[in-house]
Amino acid sequence: MALTINTNMGSLLVQKNMASATDRLNQAMERMTTGYKINSAKDDAAGYFVSKNMQVQLSSLSVAQDNCSIGASLLSTAESNYDLITTHLQRIRDLTEQAANGTYGEDSIEAIKSEVQARLAEIDRVAESCDFNGIKLMDGSSGEINIQCGIDSTANSSIKLEADLFANSVASTLLGVNNQTFADYFAVGSADYNTALDQLDEAINTVTTRQTRIGAYQNRIESANDALTVRFDNTTSSLSTIRDADVAEESSSFIQAQILQQAAASLLATANQTPSIALNLI
Repeated sequence: MALTINTNMGSLLVQKNMASATDRLNQAMERMTTGYKINSAKDDAAGYFVSKNMQVQLSSLSVAQDNCSIGASLLSTAESNYDLITTHLQRIRDLTEQAANGTYGEDSIEAIKSEVQARLAEIDRVAESCDFNGIKLMDGSSGEINIQCGIDSTANSSIKLEADLFANSVASTLLGVNNQTFADYFAVGSADYNTALDQLDEAINTVTTRQTRIGAYQNRIESANDALTVRFDNTTSSLSTIRDADVAEESSSFIQAQILQQAAASLLATANQTPSIALNLI
């Protein structure tokens, strides 16, 4: 190789390698401090695209899990209130059975009738006040309710709760007659306990059927939530594989780049002195 003064190829070569080592050193430091091996699109364009899509999916999956939990809470609220109504209906039925026995006098029948009226009024109050986040669940006004348990717009991403689960549940609707008419079944001398029992059995059956269907939907929502959890965990694992830095590997790269940088800095001083050899020829 010719000995030149104006162009020092050895120095340029060392500078190139030193810059490369410095870039690798900075990259290793960035990855170790952030914990990610993909910090920008230039690190891995394809991996960056995939990881961003996965992050969007994870965020949506988390929201869908919350939706399932809220939906389950809504159904639990409705079921608990139906339990209260069933308790009142069962007590009214017990009172009707009791009143149907011919051993009770007029005062006793009036006392039974009074409790029946109070419990009918309480059924109305429970039905009209049952509320979840501003949605009336037992007065027939809510209609169909959608639980968004997926992350896309397909039918498989939602569970529809039919409107009849939240049908009007006041006493008159369940029994088929208004409260006063039902109370009149207990009138002394004209009691109609058989009709009262039939209507009570029908009302209890209606409420129990709704509770059974609510339980089935609760199982569906729980299953959907379990599936979301599996998908969330697997997506998180895949994202970690693509995006997360291997600290052991990066620390080795850091040491390697640091040694190369120091070696290049030392050799650069020597390379910069090479043209001075020309003075020995003068």
